[in-house]
Amino acid sequence: MDKIVSLAKRRGFIFQSSEIYGGFAATWDYGPLGVELKNNVKKLWWNRIVRSRLDVVGMDSAILMHPDVWEASGHVEGFTDPMIDCLTCKSRFREDMMEKPGQCPNCGGKDLTEARMFNLMFKTEAGSVEGSTQDVYLRPETAQGIFVQFKNVMTASRLKLPFGIAQMGKAFRNEITTKSFIFRSREFEQMELEYFVKPGEDEEWFDYWVSERDKWYKQYGIKSEHLHLREHDKDELSHYSKRTIDIEYDFPFGQKELEGIANRTDFDLKAHIEKSGKDLVYFDEQTRDKFVPYCIESSAGVDRTVLTFLCDAYEEDVIDNEERVVLRFHPAVSPVKVAIFPLMRKEPQINMAKDIFDSLKGCFNCMYDQTGSIGKRYRRQDEIGTPYCVTVDFDSIEDKAVTIRNRDKTDQVRIKAAELKSWFDGKFE
Repeated sequence: MDKIVSLAKRRGFIFQSSEIYGGFAATWDYGPLGVELKNNVKKLWWNRIVRSRLDVVGMDSAILMHPDVWEASGHVEGFTDPMIDCLTCKSRFREDMMEKPGQCPNCGGKDLTEARMFNLMFKTEAGSVEGSTQDVYLRPETAQGIFVQFKNVMTASRLKLPFGIAQMGKAFRNEITTKSFIFRSREFEQMELEYFVKPGEDEEWFDYWVSERDKWYKQYGIKSEHLHLREHDKDELSHYSKRTIDIEYDFPFGQKELEGIANRTDFDLKAHIEKSGKDLVYFDEQTRDKFVPYCIESSAGVDRTVLTFLCDAYEEDVIDNEERVVLRFHPAVSPVKVAIFPLMRKEPQINMAKDIFDSLKGCFNCMYDQTGSIGKRYRRQDEIGTPYCVTVDFDSIEDKAVTIRNRDKTDQVRIKAAELKSWFDGKFE
């Protein structure tokens, strides 16, 4: 894990937030490569969940919502963790994170406080005049924004059951345990789907979405032996859940949840009907029945997914008797698709290489690099996961051909520069 964190900073994937001021715990900034990787993850999720389907639409709800939303959902009363302080090392942690009862997981000390309930929601105030402000919360999940707009989206999109509403967006949790890099943080992004179905068909759709989400990770390069499906026991189910299965991944710090798929039944819509007094009942035009739909939820963290791709892609090997670090990203995930080099820093080669960059930059994310030996430039690209490098050499000026080097096999092919677009066509899907 230390190697991945170091690489993430060194190569511009992820930085500690406010680092020059000593950092701010459990908050992170994405650098030039990190934001490309993160955007690729979100794009691939959105394309699979929304754009490739007829039964799912998207939305983007507000971060600030009416306080009654969180009363109805149970977050105000029940969104808490038991917190313990170590009086020896001054660390704070959740009670369920203790490996040994009565012993601090940080320093091993036993001088601990009693567990106290700690609300995970960030509270702020709406309004600017003192004495007339209203307590509001930064949303701890994106799902409730979907539930409260269920009727509007259904009506505007003319949707019939079964159908889904998906969104990506920021969520905020005042986490006690803030370790393991970007795995658990106070500010994070979620990718959530709420798929509404008829009661009685919920089990079938639950199994369907567990399978679909498991396939998605494997399609984009996550090794199947590192993924596990773990069903929640009855005593650990959330209050709204009839059934939950977590997709877990073998992180360097242990097998942890990557994504949760839950059968939320009709809990959320009924809760908002009761609290708001508004009609969120579904009318089936064929059967003439009225009922509150059940909901199957797929909830994934963008940041955890980014970390998963980083961990799974990281490898160390030896090429030409030289050790290298390589990120073997799936080409669709890689932040940079193609790097373009002039072999020598001479004007004809530089000009041709820049012309190639200009011709490809509108098709996919490219990088131009002319500093250091060609071997060092290859190693830099291997370390950030670039699938292909294109080199303009001495002969390129005469024969108008370039060399393409493959990241994983390190083999090379030579083609005409004019054929590069067609050669790369379909390789980053």
